[in-house]
Amino acid sequence: MTKPVSFTLDGQPVAASPGETIWEVARRVGVAIPHLCHRPEPGYRADGNCRACVVEVEGERTLSASCVRMPKDGMVVHTASARAEKSRGMVFEMLGLEAPLPPAGEGGAQRSWEGEGGAMAYGARPSPRPSPASGRGGTDIDLSHPAIAVDLSRCIQCGLCVRACREVQGNDVIGMAFRGRDERIVFDFADPMGASTCVGCGECVQACPTDALMEKTLAAGIEPDRSVDSLCPYCGVGCQVIYHIADERIVAVDGRDGPANHNRLCVKGRFGMDYVHHPHRLTVPLVRKDGVSKRADDVIDPANPWTHFREASWDEALDLAAGGLRRIRDAHGGAALAGFGSAKGSNEEAFLFQKLVRTGFGTNNVDHCTRLCHASSVAALIETIGSGAVTAPFIECLNSDVIVVIGSNPTVNHPVAATYIKNAVRCGAKLVVMDPRGTALARYATHMLRFRPGTDVALLNALMHVIVTEGLYDRDYVAARTEGFDALAVHLADYAPERMAPICGIDADTLRQVARLYGGAKAALIFWGMGISQHTHGTDNARCLISLALLCGQIGRPGAGLHPLRGQNNVQGASDAGLIPMVYPDYRPVEDAEVRRFYEELWGQPLDPRNGLTVVEIMHAAIAGRIKGMYIMGENPAMSDPDLSHAREGFAALEHLVVQDLFLTETAFHADVVLPASAFPEKTGTFTNTDRRVQLARQALQPPGAARQDWWIIQEIGRRLGQDWGYGGVADIYREMRRCMPSLQGIGWERLQREGAVTYPCEAEDAPGREIIFGDGFPTPSGRGKFVPAAFLPPNESPDAAFPLVLTTGRLLEHWHTGAMTRRAAALNAIEPEPACHLSPRRLDALGITAGAKIRVSTRRGSIALTARVDPRLPDELIFIPFCFAEAAANLLTNPALDPFGKIPEFKYCAARVEAVA
Repeated sequence: MTKPVSFTLDGQPVAASPGETIWEVARRVGVAIPHLCHRPEPGYRADGNCRACVVEVEGERTLSASCVRMPKDGMVVHTASARAEKSRGMVFEMLGLEAPLPPAGEGGAQRSWEGEGGAMAYGARPSPRPSPASGRGGTDIDLSHPAIAVDLSRCIQCGLCVRACREVQGNDVIGMAFRGRDERIVFDFADPMGASTCVGCGECVQACPTDALMEKTLAAGIEPDRSVDSLCPYCGVGCQVIYHIADERIVAVDGRDGPANHNRLCVKGRFGMDYVHHPHRLTVPLVRKDGVSKRADDVIDPANPWTHFREASWDEALDLAAGGLRRIRDAHGGAALAGFGSAKGSNEEAFLFQKLVRTGFGTNNVDHCTRLCHASSVAALIETIGSGAVTAPFIECLNSDVIVVIGSNPTVNHPVAATYIKNAVRCGAKLVVMDPRGTALARYATHMLRFRPGTDVALLNALMHVIVTEGLYDRDYVAARTEGFDALAVHLADYAPERMAPICGIDADTLRQVARLYGGAKAALIFWGMGISQHTHGTDNARCLISLALLCGQIGRPGAGLHPLRGQNNVQGASDAGLIPMVYPDYRPVEDAEVRRFYEELWGQPLDPRNGLTVVEIMHAAIAGRIKGMYIMGENPAMSDPDLSHAREGFAALEHLVVQDLFLTETAFHADVVLPASAFPEKTGTFTNTDRRVQLARQALQPPGAARQDWWIIQEIGRRLGQDWGYGGVADIYREMRRCMPSLQGIGWERLQREGAVTYPCEAEDAPGREIIFGDGFPTPSGRGKFVPAAFLPPNESPDAAFPLVLTTGRLLEHWHTGAMTRRAAALNAIEPEPACHLSPRRLDALGITAGAKIRVSTRRGSIALTARVDPRLPDELIFIPFCFAEAAANLLTNPALDPFGKIPEFKYCAARVEAVA
């Protein structure tokens, strides 16, 4: 072990740890040294170019930049000598002349200009500057980006924005150009920021010390009056954030140094929070007007719900909502009711909602959007390794030498997680990307396998064939930790790369190279997304990935594991909390009599012994008349379900529908009662990210008007259905969760308030959570991982002469899920305002269509009109449509055929036709 370095700092003996700079030692012992080009945050290297942090070292001719200088034994350092002070003063004086300092309190940055040791201490004086929002300032002002204001008159060329963009986020948009006095930061090839390839993550804004780059909201002169630590409400990464609030409105968002994001954010997390203030917010309960019938194709203006609804008091709305549900339950039994909970709500809300359906309705017909994203992944994981959770956090990729990303586009769907994959590649990891679509990660990849859509099993079996036949698998691990290897080996004999190449479209040599790369890895981590799970063979896809990892012993070690990237911010937590029709909280089967008896004693009443229906099955039952009433909280299945015409017919057919949401969504169009709920920044609760990390969100705002907390609304419905509930808040609900969820045993409410985030499993209140699991075995009956062979099967439907193309769907970087939130965020909607169908250049040429033209896309279920967009990364036979645009809802086209195990629809593959619209 390297010994500490002993030296003298301002007359005091100090010790530096290995790799610690003089600046870091000074900061640790409480000595303030100013800094501009240095950002002492995770991911940033010191640069030493601004000379604001210089110190004097006895015996040396020149001053040293303390941010990059390592101390040596016996060194004597003076941080405030006359020589060092004079040098710093000159630095700040010259910078102040070149780039006038913002007045105290103006803007959002200035982290190093003010305070102890800052510019003000050296005689630099603030001077007024033209506000970027005013449009004054000449060529230095760039307002072309919807969210970020650029004022290069403030730029001191510290290089922080370049490092933020290139080295932290891995986007390579910002650079330094030109020479001498003309040197300046540029975006791409000196483009306006709004016309560049900037993805709007805002890392440069958070890093800039002078407000040369800043949020447009703050550039307009708005000053936050308070800040609240919380979480981001979008994807499963679980970024920690700081909401900056002025006059009870969120005006800016910064990233916090949370364990998942270490200050990083994406465009949604940084610039997508103003949806909570949108004028479409529901602020009073609504009741459908007498005589206004429901139609499957009804469209209501969310700004004018009064065409179909009238305002009601909370007592009237709750009585009508619960009364309709009670009437159906008493007349037809609990099986005639169903509930959809939310993966965007808190763990406490999910737990209370599933409890309401099971106790108040008397049925297990409760589900949420995990059925539409990772149900097949969870089914395969539970079957093979006994747990549906990830085995290692995504940041473990920094310890991997091989990373596999398949069926996932993390730069779009999980942008902060993607930054760590890019960082790992820069540090030497080999990246293999497998996806029919080309992705932004392709330029980092050692291998980019653009295989034919729907042939995942053929591809993965070919890789495993090579690993087995060439003896690349971990024999000791397979013998000690797995079962079923012999059957798998026999099965793989038919999947030689030469036989699979014509099926999957990847040549045999490449398949062998990738297999050898993975088989020879010291630590390999597999990421997958809905490109794996949203197929009728989605469970088989996941089985293959799990077998691949088990073969090579790549589970339970640093840098190794299986990570299905969770979609919504709390899809992991909602699943853990029991928002699934066949399991209670912590995945305990409802058909297990002993488990059911435990919950009957806990909740004080008998429970339904049968598995409930899943999302798509519930909609079939609604059309058939078997499901007569529903309660939907925070979900929009009239946009997210497959074959939407069929789903909307189901909602219109219901006798009674209660919807609890922020906006009058497409689902709420069909409601009898609409209950105004609380948005993410308006609630306190716990959320579990894709890493199994339970995190506490803190309320920053009050709900608008008469809107109420979601847990309170659920409780009031429960009381009217005969449940004697008296929860005083989310802490009470969480404590009940801990009574029936062993996964939370070491994570008390008080601990979360104190620490903010704890990963499960966690054995005790004073123990750290275990981020990497299954190194000592699996929670299966045998304690071993199980190989489950999967045979290649084609997708449910195939292209033909009438429908010659393949349609796949997904998300955009700027929009989340069905767009209910992000399309009401001003900057996000400005960047991506309208629906488009992505086609390859050759497909556009073959169709005689130009980019920007109107086209019609049809499948065997319907058609939509939208704009054509050229996408060079798409193969010619594949088209892509995001499903967030209500005016061209992609799920009117998608196939409702289900995976037989995960009961998930085949969103990623259906036959389609494209035509020009006159």
